[in-house]
Amino acid sequence: MRSIQIRVAQPADAEQLLAIYAPYVEKTAITFEYTVPTVMEFRRRIVQTLQRYPYLVAVEGGRLVGYAYVSPFQARKAYDWSVETSIYVAPTVRHHGIGKQLYDKIESVCRSMNITNLNACIGYPQSDDDPHLDKNSADFHRHRGFQLAGHFHSCGYKFDRWYDIIWMEKFISSHEKTPASVKNFDAVRAQFNLS
Repeated sequence: MRSIQIRVAQPADAEQLLAIYAPYVEKTAITFEYTVPTVMEFRRRIVQTLQRYPYLVAVEGGRLVGYAYVSPFQARKAYDWSVETSIYVAPTVRHHGIGKQLYDKIESVCRSMNITNLNACIGYPQSDDDPHLDKNSADFHRHRGFQLAGHFHSCGYKFDRWYDIIWMEKFISSHEKTPASVKNFDAVRAQFNLS
């Protein structure tokens, strides 16, 4: 496993993080976004996420090589204990344990925030020979303890073909009769020694 540092994303990271994300937009159906966002838009997304949730980056040799964050699963109050996860690793360093290290940290932070459910929305190919999407993300999440929660057919269209999505879920805390309120990321950040 590669030795990396994990820290909190900063708005100034937007350009480097966008360089990681752009190939996923342009060449894959891992994201259903058609157009690469601007640096300004990516910076806005980082700032918005950090108002409540963790947005973490992996640094190796001074270079950003991956990132992971969570966002609301749904907007209504009853969903507070559930979040949607997102993770992207630079294509040149995939399958080297960086995603695992990012998810380990995200899960620990979310657990300390009193979050109970992690949910992942994953593009899923309709054939095994799709040039833009494979099943690696589903396999990665399964290996991380996520289980299939739903399969939606032909709901995304990109690269002149239809794609399925699957939702996978992982329970990281028990579902108490009266759950503790979800804490803001800033309230738990210090205990994780994240700069």
